[in-house]
Amino acid sequence: MEEGVISRWLPPHADPFDAAQGRPGSWLLDPFGFSPRLTIEAARAGYRVLVTVNNPITRFLLEMSAAPPSESDFKAALADLAVLKKGEERLGAHLQSLYLTNCENCEREIQSEQFLWRKGEDAPYARVYKCPHCEDTGERVSTQKDIDRARKIAATDGLHRSRAFERVATLHDEDRIYAEEAIAHYLPRPLYFLTTVTNRLDGLKLTPERKRALSAMILLACDAGNTLWGHPTERPRPKQLNIPSQFREHNLWLMLERGLSLWAETGSGVPLEAWHAKDRQKLPESGGICIYEGRLKDLAREVKKEIPIAAVIGSLPRPNQAFWTLSALWAGWLWGREAVEPFKVALRRRRYDWAWNATALHASFSHLFELLPLGTPFFGLLPEPEPSFLTSALTAASAAGFDLTSLALRTEHDPLQLTWTRGETLRRETNEPDLETVREAMHAHLIERGEPASYLHIHAAGLIALAESHALKKKGVEFDEALRETQSVIQKALSEDKRFVHYSSGENVDTGMWGLSGHGREDPAPTHVDSLSDRIEIAIVTFLQKNPDSIYLEIEDDLYPRFPGLLTPSKAMIYAVLTSYAEKDKSAWRLRPEDAANARRNELNTITAMLDAVGARLKYSTRKQERNYLWEEDNEIARVFYILASALIGRAMNETPHPPEKTIIVIPGGRSGLIQYKVGRDPSLAARMKNYRLVKYRLLRSLFEVPVLTRETFEEQIAGDPLEKSKSQMMMF
Repeated sequence: MEEGVISRWLPPHADPFDAAQGRPGSWLLDPFGFSPRLTIEAARAGYRVLVTVNNPITRFLLEMSAAPPSESDFKAALADLAVLKKGEERLGAHLQSLYLTNCENCEREIQSEQFLWRKGEDAPYARVYKCPHCEDTGERVSTQKDIDRARKIAATDGLHRSRAFERVATLHDEDRIYAEEAIAHYLPRPLYFLTTVTNRLDGLKLTPERKRALSAMILLACDAGNTLWGHPTERPRPKQLNIPSQFREHNLWLMLERGLSLWAETGSGVPLEAWHAKDRQKLPESGGICIYEGRLKDLAREVKKEIPIAAVIGSLPRPNQAFWTLSALWAGWLWGREAVEPFKVALRRRRYDWAWNATALHASFSHLFELLPLGTPFFGLLPEPEPSFLTSALTAASAAGFDLTSLALRTEHDPLQLTWTRGETLRRETNEPDLETVREAMHAHLIERGEPASYLHIHAAGLIALAESHALKKKGVEFDEALRETQSVIQKALSEDKRFVHYSSGENVDTGMWGLSGHGREDPAPTHVDSLSDRIEIAIVTFLQKNPDSIYLEIEDDLYPRFPGLLTPSKAMIYAVLTSYAEKDKSAWRLRPEDAANARRNELNTITAMLDAVGARLKYSTRKQERNYLWEEDNEIARVFYILASALIGRAMNETPHPPEKTIIVIPGGRSGLIQYKVGRDPSLAARMKNYRLVKYRLLRSLFEVPVLTRETFEEQIAGDPLEKSKSQMMMF
């Protein structure tokens, strides 16, 4: 989550006409406790935030973020652990020796950063290291010594595995089998490391702050020590308890050291109290966090009587079997069986599909409905959004009586933002989903966008229409059936309407992008409005003309009200425009001198004059026709030129009625990267562009200066002037 998201939604920063969510000092409720950063930012903005948490790990993360120990406490805690004795050697040296290997180049003994394993094998097949002596680095095949060390540790695995079980469940506990299944996702070496460290944690005489600091570093090692981290991997965080065919075994001592730097950067704390009446009364009106360790339904009765909730905020939890199951293990390892007891259901749970997610979210929304007054706003974040997650969240909220008021989406890589209000107490009638309503909502979005959109955007447009008509779930229908029906309606709306075009290598509707038949086809575009990317370009350049030396956040502040909801521009789009038109001095952006309005106007006049001169030298008659410059011979058009100072390539093609094969679009060299970016994100634009030729200003200048120029050499030169890709690596969406 980006800094500033929740504080900008809350007064005094919010629009006073829309800010029904209280004032600083008011009480906010976070019913999920899923995002410490969200809660802490609200507290720092001057609000008192009541958070419900039933996962002991999530609670610990929140407490650590709200009241982090000092950097000196982290360093001292790790040093205290390292100097403990393990036989005749220090514990730190012993634990580091578990990960020793020999450099393949200089043969000196060094620390391996990772060992690489194949599922089902009893020894690592490779190691990853960076030699501090000869700087040899990378992935190298395991040596016999590496294999022998791994097998030696595995020989004593039974004892350490038993210790790990005992900290989570007793021998006769009915949940022991589930704990065994979870612990099976740890190899012998990391399990030995973690049991050794956690056993010493109990006996260490540390101050409370140092113990918290060491626990935080050990937690990071617990997270890194399982077999879920694939190699290589595209998804950075596993969500299922599935061991990949190849996976990484991290050096857990390095993880402890990494934890030192990670946690020490947390920043200043905020007041933090428990829910008990005597504790929450200590929470200042200037802001802080009150933690209720339990379920929302247990809290609802007390809150309604005692605390006026001005607004609800929260990051909605998505199904994550890996995190929730392993959280139970980690809680037991760090704090003992008592800490696991309230959360042991996470060990037993096996069903984590979207219907389960919708049912669980609906239960939370229903409890919220009962404790909130009419019209209470709810600001929600959907991390890692995908169509099924969004369908689950909107269906759960709607079925519980919450009205969707806005939905903002940048890309599938950004948290999706939602706002609801608590609706009427009288249960409203639900409706059958109407195929035509959904279809027209998606069509209207594509018309407004003026370019293809991702399936997630199209899906969201359909869901909004269903939410507004209260047609996401009928009374008496189970959530799995409701989710299937919604998906079916959206798929039918797309696949059975020839106006929609699917840009994808796969057949499934939820892949690739969707556009309208006029976007990128021979027939005229369905609307003459500029594409979304072109409109964003115009808005950014206009803003910089009026506001030179603006920082990036000021540019975003101007853009987002202009392009709300599903039109929200991505950071990649904004940066693509900025790098094409502007230069950065420290944190401020300013248009390049050559992109100032007067300079570009003069350059356009110069390029026009050059076209006339070159055309005359090639024995063509020249004239201007609206925005086009024509070269003609015997009253027949030989070439058509459209001169751009921008990257509004879609507008240029729309305003050039002449055959594409005769048309040349002339652009400044500085626009090449931006045009390439637009072509890369818009398959309809890419299809249209294939028929047009682009030439940069500088080529036209060089042709103007050629002493002897023929029609043949002119054609050869323009054929060899490709678009240049951006010199800096650019995010695609």
